[in-house]
Amino acid sequence: MNVYGEMGVRRYLIICISMIVLGGAACRLSTAPSNDPLLEATLTPIQPASQPADLSLETPTNHSTLIYIENGLPAGFREQFKPPENVIVVDNQQTNAFQLGTVTPEKAVSLWVYALVAPFPTIEDEVSLSDLKLFWQGKSTGLFEGKPLLLTHNTQQVFSALWGMPAVTSVQELTDNLLLEYAWQNRPAWAIIPFEQVEPRWKVLRVNGMSPFDRGFNPAQYPLTVPIGWVNNRNPEGFCLPSGNFDPTKMTTLVLTGTTALVRATGAKMEKLGMDYPARDIGTWLRDADLTHISNEVAFEENCPPANPYQTSLIFCSRPEYIELLEVVGTDIVELTGNHLMDWRRKALLDTIELYDQHGMKHYGAGENLNAARSPLLIEHNGNRLAFLGCNLAGPPNIWATDEEFGVAPCQFETMKSQIQQLLSEGYLPIVTLQYFEYYVYKPTPAQQRDFEELAKAGAVIVSGSQGHYPQAMTFVGSHFVHYALGNLFFDQMYMENPGALDVPVAGTRREFIDRHIFYDGKYIGAELLTALLEDFARPRPMTTEERKFLLEGIFAASGW
Repeated sequence: MNVYGEMGVRRYLIICISMIVLGGAACRLSTAPSNDPLLEATLTPIQPASQPADLSLETPTNHSTLIYIENGLPAGFREQFKPPENVIVVDNQQTNAFQLGTVTPEKAVSLWVYALVAPFPTIEDEVSLSDLKLFWQGKSTGLFEGKPLLLTHNTQQVFSALWGMPAVTSVQELTDNLLLEYAWQNRPAWAIIPFEQVEPRWKVLRVNGMSPFDRGFNPAQYPLTVPIGWVNNRNPEGFCLPSGNFDPTKMTTLVLTGTTALVRATGAKMEKLGMDYPARDIGTWLRDADLTHISNEVAFEENCPPANPYQTSLIFCSRPEYIELLEVVGTDIVELTGNHLMDWRRKALLDTIELYDQHGMKHYGAGENLNAARSPLLIEHNGNRLAFLGCNLAGPPNIWATDEEFGVAPCQFETMKSQIQQLLSEGYLPIVTLQYFEYYVYKPTPAQQRDFEELAKAGAVIVSGSQGHYPQAMTFVGSHFVHYALGNLFFDQMYMENPGALDVPVAGTRREFIDRHIFYDGKYIGAELLTALLEDFARPRPMTTEERKFLLEGIFAASGW
């Protein structure tokens, strides 16, 4: 039945009484439309009742359920709330109305997740709930240089119901369509938004160490979850509410990594200290992803000699037992675009692909001929359909696949752009990784910018450089993320003496990005930048706060941010 208020009830009764007096007929509600917005009902004559009609105010609702919804509930919840026909939503609290509002988490039947966000090029990673509440109350905490928290009017209502009214100087209201643009133009800036409005140009900040991007995220324990339920333990039977705006079965996390080359000193450390040695400090980052990508640039060869830390030749191979490291970090996807994959012979690459198949690791970027090498790797996880494409631009040309010969896919960007558009039309989210030319500077070259960004414009949601031994800048093309180079993952380039020194060629090869990408409900919604520093020629470790700040400031500056 349609919604009406107390005024509509009174008008309805006046009409009913008039009809009884004039014609002796009773009346009932119908779902037919009315021109009167306060009385969306029509009057239909029925047979006279044997007993006089009950004309009290309860008459139109004696078979209906009254529900009152508190003002401070998320707009998204109200949009999803579809009351049955026998439910009337009233606009003021009544004694006989069931009440929907915020409750304690254990009594919640709907959990509405919000995110604390900032423009993507933001150094800060985390805020405590206590500091956030103090800021809300107008007490100085130093957060974001004292600039107001950006939110919509509805979000302010929601958190005012939870935390009390904010100080006038603590918040600034904007409409949904202005929040992101305003925040980027007025950095540093921060905002609270519903989870369903998270997109890649926002950085999701942790609150008390928790983020909706975490695998295994529990909304009930998260400080920015709004628990909704029936107030005072009064709830109508058999009544269903929207469960919330976060469903873990719709999320996929993907980790993309840079160069891996299990050779020289890295291989020697593995042979001496254990095959898992390189992953001892960052293995959790890799294993915790639903999908873990490794760009392994070197083929496995059964006749490969023991690793030599002092090797001067650039002809590389890895011993087959080294694949244990890839198993330890939970490798799901191997990119085969590296320029050392045929250093030992073409058959070594064939044997390597067979080894990956034996270990259940999917791969792309190389194949038995040009068509196979170009073919996308298609993966569906939690309803998210991902397509991986890779190619090699740097050469040498003798590694490239041809119509008749096995090899690595050469970069032919027009062909790749057509593939991207075809994959989009089939419902896939294209992800492109490139073995580009190597540069030992943060800023990409004009040609690099052109090639990467054209692929993003064609529809690739992520374009990532796997080639760089040195991390590089990043950019957005619309909401598509481009990272020109991630740096090494497992490789022995220990050339940086002082992490705070000015960059010179090869000085920054210890610095590494591991990009953690998030997909939800068929969309790409964001990235988390993990940062590591290589130790002992083999073992990356998480950066300290100071090391991370130094890297991000340099990268963001080179990105034009």
